[in-house]
Amino acid sequence: MPTSHAARLRTLLREQRMITAPGAYDAITARLVVQAGFPVVYMTGAGTAATLGFPDYGLITMTEMVDNAARLVRAAAAPVIADGDTGYGNELNVVRLVQEHCRAGTAGIHIEDQVNPKKCGHLDDKQIVPREDWLAKIRAAAAARPDPDFLVIARTDSRAAAGFEEAVARCNAALAAGADMAFLEAPQTMEEVAAVPKRVNGPCLYNLVKAGKSPDVPLDDAEAMGYRLVIVPGLLFKTLIHAGDAALAALKAERRHPDVGGLTVRDAFARVGAAEWDSYRTRFRAEEPRAAAE
Repeated sequence: MPTSHAARLRTLLREQRMITAPGAYDAITARLVVQAGFPVVYMTGAGTAATLGFPDYGLITMTEMVDNAARLVRAAAAPVIADGDTGYGNELNVVRLVQEHCRAGTAGIHIEDQVNPKKCGHLDDKQIVPREDWLAKIRAAAAARPDPDFLVIARTDSRAAAGFEEAVARCNAALAAGADMAFLEAPQTMEEVAAVPKRVNGPCLYNLVKAGKSPDVPLDDAEAMGYRLVIVPGLLFKTLIHAGDAALAALKAERRHPDVGGLTVRDAFARVGAAEWDSYRTRFRAEEPRAAAE
């Protein structure tokens, strides 16, 4: 039986043709992902930055990201794959990043080749580091993991900055350097999306971003193309903004509490573990002593 979330993730990757990992950014959304039946949670960097009040511009520190990953791991009780950004420095920083994520119980991370500070992979004007600088970080990540099952995913943003051929070459170089999976960010056409699993010599990840730089690929099509993992980072984050705007507008306009689909207070607490905590109310109390006989 797997003894860590990383081992569980490896098992899932062996057993399933493709895994879908919706994006979570806090404990509540991590629980929602698992309760919906998805076996793996993706910790979105953009969503994590937003919870702290920032855009995805590389403004969040390693400590803030690892601390959030630890909260998601505890809440979800499932494998969590986290955004590792650029590694927050050079190879030394990457070594510490991997060690801290392993201590937090994270199942894997991806490390990208943007300059620091980075920006969301579906924004314009990204810049990348020389190939060898990034490959050194990938080698460091692969060597530093105390748990050999910890998944190292190599993300390249070079499609936008240097073209599709360079992006494919970087993916293959990263796999040769010790990465377990390749993540070619933001292919621009359906032809490019389909070509990635054919031309990359190892497991591939697809980043499904609605209204982003890449095509909106149905999950069945991504699986048929050969992708092993699809992350959906913005689903809950964008849904929150959309639904939150609508609810607040209704409250302001109608001067009464909007409908919440019949969800009661107790229902909401149940989604975050109320039943388990309720059991502790009486579990540790001894029986009340009987009154002494007169």
